[in-house]
Amino acid sequence: MNEPRQHDPIPVSAMGKPIMWLATGFGAGLSPIAPGTAGSLVGVLVFLAMAGLPLLPYLLLVMVLAAIGVWVCDRAGRALGVTDHPGIVWDEIVGLLITMTATPLSWQGVVLGFALFRLFDILKPWPVASIDRRVPGGLGVMLDDVMAGIYALACLQILRHTFAIP
Repeated sequence: MNEPRQHDPIPVSAMGKPIMWLATGFGAGLSPIAPGTAGSLVGVLVFLAMAGLPLLPYLLLVMVLAAIGVWVCDRAGRALGVTDHPGIVWDEIVGLLITMTATPLSWQGVVLGFALFRLFDILKPWPVASIDRRVPGGLGVMLDDVMAGIYALACLQILRHTFAIP
C-alpha cells in the first residue's frame, strides 16, 4: 500500500468523520485550488458572525477555537497520514480570526485583513517557517497560522491607524 503524500486529495471515505468536516472548514479545504485561501474565506464568514462581540468574549472564543484546533488538526493529520495536509484548514480559520482581532466590521478592514493573513501564511517569515518545520502534530499545524495571524494583526492595526481605515 502506498503512503499518503502531502498533495493527495482527501479521500471521500474520510469525510464521513465529523472531525474531518471541522478540519476541512466544513469542506472548504476540499477545494482543488488554493484550499488555504478557501479556508481563510470560511474564516471571514466566522469573523462576520463574531464581529459584534466585545473584545474579551471575542478573544476567549478565538482561544477556545485555537485549542480545539490543536486536537482537530492532530486527529485529521493522523487520519490522513499527513500531518499538515493542505486540506486541513481549521488553522487558517483561526489565523484569520486572530488577524481580525479588534477590527471594526468594514469591507476595507475585512479585505485588508484577509490579504495580510494570506500574505504572511504563504510567505511564512521567521519564526513562522521554523515553527512550521520544527513543532510536530496539531500544535505545529496551528502555531504557524497563529503566528501568521499575529503578524497580520500587527500590520493591519498599524495600517488602520496610520491611514484611518475603518
